[in-house]
Amino acid sequence: MVKLENRVRAFVKLGSVLSGNSAYFEKAINGARTKNPWFTEENIRYALSALGKSLDEGKILKWIEPYEKDLKPEIQKKRVGVVMAGNIPLVGFHDFLCVLMAGHKIQAKLSSDDNVLMPAIARLLIEIEPGFKDYIEFREDKLQAFDAIIATGSGNTSRYFEYYFGKYPHIIRKNRSGVAVLTGNETTKDLKNLGRDIFMYFGLGCRSISKVFVPEGYLFDDFFKAIDGFEEMKNHNKYFNNYEYYRSIYLINKVDHFDNGFLMVKNDLGYSSPPSVLYSEVYDNVDKLQNKLTVDSEQIQCVVGDESVLRNAVTFGGGQSPELWDYADGVDTMAFLTGL
Repeated sequence: MVKLENRVRAFVKLGSVLSGNSAYFEKAINGARTKNPWFTEENIRYALSALGKSLDEGKILKWIEPYEKDLKPEIQKKRVGVVMAGNIPLVGFHDFLCVLMAGHKIQAKLSSDDNVLMPAIARLLIEIEPGFKDYIEFREDKLQAFDAIIATGSGNTSRYFEYYFGKYPHIIRKNRSGVAVLTGNETTKDLKNLGRDIFMYFGLGCRSISKVFVPEGYLFDDFFKAIDGFEEMKNHNKYFNNYEYYRSIYLINKVDHFDNGFLMVKNDLGYSSPPSVLYSEVYDNVDKLQNKLTVDSEQIQCVVGDESVLRNAVTFGGGQSPELWDYADGVDTMAFLTGL
């Protein structure tokens, strides 16, 4: 078994490589870009860097402290199956980290959209700590002989997961979206940072901002002016095809919307907007909005906004940089794994 201190040390070393020497991953970066046109070099490097920064020794120790009594003993290892999504680069890394840090073995089924980067990271981790070699398995066919399961997918696939994996200890995640709350008092910097939260990964991440709540009478002029720097989004074929498709639908059907040439803002009660579209909804009272967000929490992954106005809000620009303790769907993965 890989001792806890060795697990921590290995991931700290991995983090230093991810955040400071992405040259190690050049082949994997090129392979991932070729495989999935949504995975641009910029987005992949951002994902690698963000993961690297999260693997700071102080952050790891803070993260595992609540579970330390369950992590140190020589526990009986479990085999944990992990079905990983492929919507953004390395979206399954946190589950990979949690399973190994908890002392278990991981049997991962990678999405065909993201099956290059994770094996590259695993190879480096095994170079750093050879003891992990027998703890990591990637499968192209179905998972088998596992003791517990973590699966991430869409609303439809989650129902399949519930049916197929329901008899095992499990965490099954569904689609969620990021939302932002604007008050009208945002600075230009705030709005530019919000642009990062909207456009990073082309809006395909569960933490991507797909909807904004705005006060009555809010004008989007300052918002559009602040996000001018993201105009390069129109140079990405798949993104701009989405833009032209939804623009045509809205024009033909006379759907009211704002349009700056690469992003449309449409009034909509839904949460999950397609790439190139940002939903908006008006609120008249912050307390009522807070209650609404609580009621709709199963559809929301994170809320970006002013921390002094909203409880548990993430600062503008921080939507795509979760901490280790920011668990997807609000489900404590480490508590689940240490309780097996």
